Amino acid sequence: MSIYRFDGTMTGLLSCIFRAFQFKEFDVQVSTDANVQKGLFAELIDVTSSDEQAQRVWQGLKLKASESALKQFYYAFLSEQQESFQHCFNFAVYVFQTQRDVSKNYGHVDVLGMSQWAKQVGREKHRMEAFVRFKKCKDGLFLSLVKPDFNVLPIIEWHFKARYQDQRWLIYDEQRNYGIYYDLKQVHQVNMDAHVIDQQIEIGHSQSFSIELDDEEVLYDQLWKDYFRSVNIEARKNMKLHIQYVPKRYWRYMNEKNL
Repeated sequence: MSIYRFDGTMTGLLSCIFRAFQFKEFDVQVSTDANVQKGLFAELIDVTSSDEQAQRVWQGLKLKASESALKQFYYAFLSEQQESFQHCFNFAVYVFQTQRDVSKNYGHVDVLGMSQWAKQVGREKHRMEAFVRFKKCKDGLFLSLVKPDFNVLPIIEWHFKARYQDQRWLIYDEQRNYGIYYDLKQVHQVNMDAHVIDQQIEIGHSQSFSIELDDEEVLYDQLWKDYFRSVNIEARKNMKLHIQYVPKRYWRYMNEKNL
């Protein structure tokens, strides 16, 4: 058995798949754990990410697997879980070693496992799209700080770009220390290092990304809270049902939950 350690990127995972076929090593554990220990009969191999190798593997998967399976592969990868990485690796090996399309063979442990992780990531995607709330800053930027369970920023980007085309916005993942920023033309991936942020985003003038709220934002917050309080029917409150549809971990994004 071999342990393939990679850098946690999609390119790195696909490079692991390439190496497995290059050296005919299929009894492989993939890991991003820097402290992973090799066993008595296991060889630890650090796999270098290669864009060329990753592209070859992805093109091969596109020929062998359905579009929905590729989407599940990507979504499962975004879960950032060691178990899902292993399912994705094993799924790719299974696909390349089988002549027929096995994308929907849910009797296979890795097809099913990958699908289940993809479903969880998809659920988190939809919740982020529903519960993200923006605050207007003094420099005109609309800012939202989020902390999703999975790395969903890459797959919610299109939704917010289509929905908020007329304003600059930044959705920043506090847990993963990066964000997606829309400058009225395109979306950039950014971090919040104040010393380099201006060099990362070129929109013609300096951006401070101040999180000081616009003077009117406080007023809008209070107006929304007053509206929510006025339409709420206390006698019909069903907290158990409410939490089922709006889990408590999303309340931090919602003004009405800070009455």
